[in-house]
Amino acid sequence: MKVLKFGGTSVGTVESLKNVKNIVDSIEGNAIVVVSALGGLTDKLISTAKKAASQDESWRNDMTAIEDRHAVIIKSLVKDELQDEVNTTVTQLLKDLKRNYEGIWLLRALPDQTLDVIVSYGERMSSVIVTAIVENGKRHDSLNFIKTEKWYGKNIADRKLTESLIIEEFKTQGENEKSIVPGFISTDTATGEITNLGRGGSDYTGALIAAALDADILEIWTDVDGFMTADPRIVKDAKVIDHLTFTESMELCSFGAKVIYPPTIYPVFHKNIPIKILNTFHAEAPGSLITDNSLKEDLPVKGVTSLKDTSLISFELKNENELPVLTNRAFNAISKDGIKIIPVSNPDNNFIIDIAVGSGEAGKALKLLEQELAPEISNGTISNLQLKNDLAALAIVGKDMRMKQRMSERIKHSLQRQNIEIHAMSNGSSDTTLLYIIDIDKTLEALPLVHSLVI
Repeated sequence: MKVLKFGGTSVGTVESLKNVKNIVDSIEGNAIVVVSALGGLTDKLISTAKKAASQDESWRNDMTAIEDRHAVIIKSLVKDELQDEVNTTVTQLLKDLKRNYEGIWLLRALPDQTLDVIVSYGERMSSVIVTAIVENGKRHDSLNFIKTEKWYGKNIADRKLTESLIIEEFKTQGENEKSIVPGFISTDTATGEITNLGRGGSDYTGALIAAALDADILEIWTDVDGFMTADPRIVKDAKVIDHLTFTESMELCSFGAKVIYPPTIYPVFHKNIPIKILNTFHAEAPGSLITDNSLKEDLPVKGVTSLKDTSLISFELKNENELPVLTNRAFNAISKDGIKIIPVSNPDNNFIIDIAVGSGEAGKALKLLEQELAPEISNGTISNLQLKNDLAALAIVGKDMRMKQRMSERIKHSLQRQNIEIHAMSNGSSDTTLLYIIDIDKTLEALPLVHSLVI
């Protein structure tokens, strides 16, 4: 059995939904189809909620536009004999959505829990529509079997409970049934409140289902032909990557390749279930296959990408002998609070410790370090604790990158010759990725340069 996930662009218009129907209807046997909200709708739901909270009356016009968009798609695609049923269901969901906006407008506030409810309507409505347009479609409500729990204030999947509920939900799947599932949305294990798996969470929904049911493959249908060796909007000679490993795909996604949501890979990786990236608008393209092991014909370097909104915290040591202990203390102080650290080191000075983090968490990370290292800052063991913003992490991903010291030095010198400052870099810390922290305004220049060197 296969699990398919269609993203927002794939279910965004009448024409794209026709493509989805053709793809799903061509499948022999059972399948599970996870769908996102109509393309761009989640952003619209959020912006409309913010307007209502700020007493901007134009939220009512946005609400009308949302209603009209769904009405047009239903009228254009749903069979006549199913239109009344689908219209009734979607109209009720739209009424509930409008009541939520009315409440926000009256309260002049937008609590996080209310916003979680608001954004859930996108997938709830799209899944009703897709169920009606495909052959043998049956809707399964993911609010009943995708469960989350709190971790450092964030909603993460309750994997054990979710797996058991998925198995229970689909054990009676009908013959040739195409089970339609709203992606992204979930409920809290403890409270039953509506939550979600984060932006890109529909991919993760698909992965959780595929792993729980030991699917043959997870197909991610999107608007590109697969993973590319670089962003084709920046690097004109970028090409599709035919095959890559789970680890390589995780690294590319973690450092800026927006093909799939990074957590998607973990559940299927542990079950060794292949992932295929395919294009809804170019269904005949072979796509990119992701499996556990490398193939002989694989590109040695898979791609070059960049993660913007990166910040760098650095401090200088009085004595290099303190490096191991203070590095561990610094990393532990930050990571124990759930902040992801990007492993880098100073390219020129062994007395400087560099720690790269996402810009959104940089201020918090700096405060944690100031608390942890207060004694050493006070007695002068540590000096020049500072934060640099407006940076990007330039990543080169491939096989055995730890061994490619000559390539690493060539990239370093090529960037420096173009007056692209390297604030920090990886130093053989990863088998899969070479990293260079550069100024964010240099990425458009650096990406084509590095791509030409390694691909």
